[in-house]
Amino acid sequence: MVFSIGRVCVKLAGRDAGKKCVVVDIIDERTVLIDGQTRRKNCNVLHLDPTKLVLDIDKAASSEVIAAAFEKEGLIVSASTNSKKPSDRPKKSKTVKNIAKSEKK
Repeated sequence: MVFSIGRVCVKLAGRDAGKKCVVVDIIDERTVLIDGQTRRKNCNVLHLDPTKLVLDIDKAASSEVIAAAFEKEGLIVSASTNSKKPSDRPKKSKTVKNIAKSEKK
């Protein structure tokens, strides 16, 4: 099997497409658990492109261990994949409809 625990892959589909990840656990023959520059989640193997690089990690390793292994290989991992705080999100601009409704009142 090409996908083994510790195999570094490139995500091909979805929101995290083009980012590098590592196989943390094998769920079944078509699904693996990934983590790294992507969000930690189950992923179909058809959405992954395996590379030659294999990291030395244990099964179900934590995100901190994976981040350390990525840094050891010279790969960059973002500090957090959490969403932005409401104050950091861009505000919706007022549309012409909303402005017209507010003027009628």
